[in-house]
Amino acid sequence: MPTEIPGIHHVTAVGSDPGRNLAFYTETLGLRLVKRSINQDDVSVYHLFYADHEGTPGTSMTFFPYPGARSGRVGTGQVSTTAFTIPIDAVGYWTERLSAEGADVDEPRERFGDTVVPFRDPDGLPLELVATADAPPANQPDGPVPEEHAIRGFFGVRLSLQSAGPTVDLLRTMGYEETAGESEHDRRRFEASSDLGAVVDVLEQPQAPRGQPGAGTVHHVAFRVEDDEQEAWREVFQDQGLRPTEIIDRKWFRSVYVREHGGVLFEFATKSPGYTVDEDVAELGKRLVLPEWLEDRRGEIEAGLPDLS
Repeated sequence: MPTEIPGIHHVTAVGSDPGRNLAFYTETLGLRLVKRSINQDDVSVYHLFYADHEGTPGTSMTFFPYPGARSGRVGTGQVSTTAFTIPIDAVGYWTERLSAEGADVDEPRERFGDTVVPFRDPDGLPLELVATADAPPANQPDGPVPEEHAIRGFFGVRLSLQSAGPTVDLLRTMGYEETAGESEHDRRRFEASSDLGAVVDVLEQPQAPRGQPGAGTVHHVAFRVEDDEQEAWREVFQDQGLRPTEIIDRKWFRSVYVREHGGVLFEFATKSPGYTVDEDVAELGKRLVLPEWLEDRRGEIEAGLPDLS
C-alpha cells in the first residue's frame, strides 16, 4: 500500500463573474491570488488559485469562473461544503467582517466541539469557517485581514452521498479514521494526519436530489499524495472497481482523477513542484501564467479571456 493520505491538497469550484470572485476571495476572505492561469481543458476560462502567501498545499481554493454561468444545485454526489480553519478567538471578528462585507452569513453554531460560521460566496457556494484551538500559524502577511484572525487553510470538506458505504471504505483505504458521528443528522467524521485539510465529513442523504454542476458548486476535491506514489494509488483505485485517469501533468502538480463510488470527483495531486516553479513567491498571481505547452497560443488565449479587474 502507498503512504496514507495526509489531507486535502486543494478544492476546485465553479464561479461566474471572475472579477467578483477575485474580489471576494482576496479582499473579503483575505486569501492571496497565487496563480493566475487558465483551465487547461478550456483555455477560454480562467483558473484562479487562492491560498496562503506561498501557496502551500492544504490552503488552496481554486476556481473556474465562467462569465454568465448558470447556477448549479448543491446535492448528493458532490462536495457540499468547504470549510476553512480560523483561530478559536476569531469568530466574532469574522461574523462582523462577513456581515459588513455583505456576505450571506449565518449565526455561529457548534459541531463536534468546534464553533462553525456558515456562509456563502457570491455564487452561493456553501463555505464554513471552523474555529479550532490548535489552528496552525498564519501565513498571510500584509493582507487585508489581520494575521491573528487570518484563515489558516482548509479544515476539510463535507461529502453528500445517497449511499455512503463504498465511499467510507475508500476513505479508510486512503488512511482516514472515523473520529465522530451525529446519528441524528447522518453525519460521520473522518480524519487524516495533517494539520491542514484533514477532515472529511460524510453526510448520507438517500432521498436528497443529485447535485447539478454550475456556478456555486464544487468541481472536485484534491488530496495530497507523495510524488512517487501516484501509480500505486491508481492500482488501488482499480482494485476497488474504479476507473482512474492516467497521470496528468498540471505544471504545478501531477494529478490522477477518479470519480468515487458516490459520484464525487476526487483528484490525487502531488505536493511538488508547487506554485513557485515558474514564479518567485513575491510575484505569485501578478501575471497570466501558462504551462509551456500552451505558451505558443498566449496571444490567442489572452484575447479570449474576459477582463479581470
